[in-house]
Amino acid sequence: MDHEKLHRLLDEAGAHDPEYGQRLANHLPMAWLALARLGATEERLREFGAGYVADKALRPARLRQHWPAGEAWAHRLGRRAAWPLYLDLFEQWIAHEGAADVLEQVLPALMPGVGAAAFHGLIRTAAAVQAGHAGEVAQGLALWASWHLPLGAWPKVRGAARPQADPAVLLRKLQAGTSTTGLIAERMRAAAADGQVNAVAVCLAVDEGTPQRLARAAALAYAQTGNFTALHLVTGTHAMRVLARFVQSRAGRQDAWRWFWQAYAHGVVAARLRPAPTPLVLRPWSELVEVALGARDEHVVKLVDAAREEERCYGGADWQRAASRAVMGVR
Repeated sequence: MDHEKLHRLLDEAGAHDPEYGQRLANHLPMAWLALARLGATEERLREFGAGYVADKALRPARLRQHWPAGEAWAHRLGRRAAWPLYLDLFEQWIAHEGAADVLEQVLPALMPGVGAAAFHGLIRTAAAVQAGHAGEVAQGLALWASWHLPLGAWPKVRGAARPQADPAVLLRKLQAGTSTTGLIAERMRAAAADGQVNAVAVCLAVDEGTPQRLARAAALAYAQTGNFTALHLVTGTHAMRVLARFVQSRAGRQDAWRWFWQAYAHGVVAARLRPAPTPLVLRPWSELVEVALGARDEHVVKLVDAAREEERCYGGADWQRAASRAVMGVR
């Protein structure tokens, strides 16, 4: 699709609030980008958008507020009511310094709360970067900052604990969460209350292979379970790969992935993963893309797009399996 036409749609998306219903994240701009990447026409994008706005009863965006001059930008992290302030701040900041420079400056402080809004601050920011739309980058960062979700400080590694490179080994040691109700972020916060997840997760040895290992584990978890939280681990890991390039130093990237892993581990605990009752039928990519292009479910659209991109990066059929799970039952 024409780049300029997509940007006009994303401009329109900014007229809607980033939340709808009971504190749910507005996925419209993310879904529009995913559909465009999958090959949707402008007519299809507008059709999807009209249906989404009506189905979710999207509200007009809250009135902008001016960021207080001289106030440290991280001062209001985690305050949902500060979204209009953060949007003003990031729009001005990006206008003066450019999206890339702003991302380099703010990502180190945002990463300890990367699970914000069930990873949607991260995902929306990454989608905006892929679209090359400065206004959407500001929207994503404002959502991330105002929903910032710290999950506790890292404990000291016990002397007997050995670093483990495979996240799947550590995930098997974690106890499933106690609740399947409530928002994903709320269940992640509840899982962090006693520090037990961090006590296990701190043992991950973060290296250059960590991004691929996390991506494959997420794809496998979703393919096997169809779990809604696991779906967000797939799209979240893809988004993290997109944004990691804005962290300049090797040590900084390791820290960023370590914080992402912390949220990921809490997401797995919150998910209470169980095998899906319906056997998985592997479908060809041409069919997966066709189904996603006609889908009304924004999560199906985003999952198929992210899975295709991850397969292009890493190879293998793990993401084809995940996408095949996503389209099951979609007409």
